[in-house]
Amino acid sequence: MGGWGLMRHRCRAGRLVDLFTALVAVLVASHGAEAGPAVGQFELKDLDNDPGRVELQSQNAHSWGQPRRRSALDDGGERLYDDNSIARQRHALEVEMTLTHFFRMRIGIEYEKERIEEPGALAEANAFGELSLDEVALEGVFILLPVPKAGGAGIGFVAEFEHPLEGGDLNSIVLGPLFEVRSGRWSGIANITAVKAFGNGEWEAGAFERDQKWDLAYALQAKYEFDDTWALAAEGYGTFDRVWDSGTPGESARRFGDHDQHRAGPILYYARRLDAGRTVSPAGESAEAEEAADIADDGEEDEGTVLTIGTGLLFGLNGNTPDATLKWSLELEF
Repeated sequence: MGGWGLMRHRCRAGRLVDLFTALVAVLVASHGAEAGPAVGQFELKDLDNDPGRVELQSQNAHSWGQPRRRSALDDGGERLYDDNSIARQRHALEVEMTLTHFFRMRIGIEYEKERIEEPGALAEANAFGELSLDEVALEGVFILLPVPKAGGAGIGFVAEFEHPLEGGDLNSIVLGPLFEVRSGRWSGIANITAVKAFGNGEWEAGAFERDQKWDLAYALQAKYEFDDTWALAAEGYGTFDRVWDSGTPGESARRFGDHDQHRAGPILYYARRLDAGRTVSPAGESAEAEEAADIADDGEEDEGTVLTIGTGLLFGLNGNTPDATLKWSLELEF
């Protein structure tokens, strides 16, 4: 790529290192999260591998038609509540950078307005807390076989560390393969991940209470691109709570069982290149000259700055899942 392009990519890498360092400091200073089923962001991880590209992401969800919470008295007369993972709002802010043709990483934070974990009274069983910072996360995507430009199939692997900020909760590790296929205007993505809960947990009766279980999660997409601007996708997201009889169920899990969640629905995407009208680069070169230099050095065209907006409805497919979830996202790639 041209000299200006190389300097620009180095600046991006420096900013990402600073963000990474700050996030690690937060992780070291914080405590550990446990929840019910591991419900991740409603987002697909693809196999894009353009080194130097940076993406700012905002992944958001609003749910309604929440399942009613079950409760019962234990043998000691204390009231138990089911531990299904229910959030009215979720907002994730992330920075992602493709470092090489084979590796990309992301750091992010997530805000949630979730159901009160331990209600003070039965009347508050279905109440929600305030929207608050819930967790921080680090993610790496390994592109083992990129999807050919002309179409075909590719495979990768994702590894993510999620650290909740509320004391007494458990961390989680997310691991699994990524599959992507493209043919003409059609594409498909499948993310299949195992989610391991781990950490100290809550201190109860002289010992740590920790349910270090495994969940199995999936994210699926079939998409059709009408043109360079509009695309329509069918997407599905779900979690199988506690697979392989893993972990040590707490009293609530033993009483009410586990809570699988499944959602699916249509999502519409709109993409727009923001710098199409740029004529002069900061280095004084014309946009056409800089673009030609990028093509000559890399063999690929510089995509410029692209804004992608996605929105749609995901419908609950079982009784543990909210009836509907509005998914919307903003992604700025440059």
